[in-house]
Amino acid sequence: MTEWIDVGLVTDIPVQGSRVVAAPAGDIAVFRTADGSVFALRDRCPHKGGPLSEGMVHGHAVTCPLHNWVISLETGQAQGADHGCAGKIPVRIEGERVLLAASALQRYAA
Repeated sequence: MTEWIDVGLVTDIPVQGSRVVAAPAGDIAVFRTADGSVFALRDRCPHKGGPLSEGMVHGHAVTCPLHNWVISLETGQAQGADHGCAGKIPVRIEGERVLLAASALQRYAA
């Protein structure tokens, strides 16, 4: 059975933006898209470690602010010719609350 951690309200995340959740194994970026979908990824681009939370959200992707790598919010995978994965964190919405899978937060230990 999956344990979930409440990290705040959906409305705390700006539309086409993100919020950072501090986790023992490293920061998690929680994104909200224009269509209201919520995703969570490890806040570290697979290319050079750029902070994805500071990137531009477009559709269901985010562009890293350092070198413009485009990362899928649905899978964490780099798009186009780039290769790598940011690490996806399962998200559940209960009412207006955002919940993250506790087991995934531990998986990305440095």
